[in-house]
Amino acid sequence: MDWAALILWVLTAGGGFVLLAIWLKAGGMSQRSSGRIRPAVILSHFGLAATGLVLWIIYVASDSSTVAWIAFALLLVVALIGFTMFGMWLSQRSKRDGEAAEQRFPVPIVGLHGLLAATTLVLVFLAAAGIGS
Repeated sequence: MDWAALILWVLTAGGGFVLLAIWLKAGGMSQRSSGRIRPAVILSHFGLAATGLVLWIIYVASDSSTVAWIAFALLLVVALIGFTMFGMWLSQRSKRDGEAAEQRFPVPIVGLHGLLAATTLVLVFLAAAGIGS
């Protein structure tokens, strides 16, 4: 379970990195208007997810349940931020707000990133709880 969670987390991070690169290339760092994903939000999502991934790698190497639960807690925060950003993205799509940098995100990558993230969250919880190990 530990390794499955790690592999999915890395795949999720790959998709997130692609989305971040698209957002940066489209001028996301200069977005300040209401209803758009602001730099602090997306960079917090990225930074906390990366920190959690590093902690999960440490957990896999050390088998410390404390580290696993800290990684899970971070992942919960990351998921909440991600769900908030997803809502903003959907709202913009329904308004046809094509100027926002995140409107350049390919729908399949957004969907796959979300699906992998949700699955990762479940696997990390199960592994931290000692189920399947």
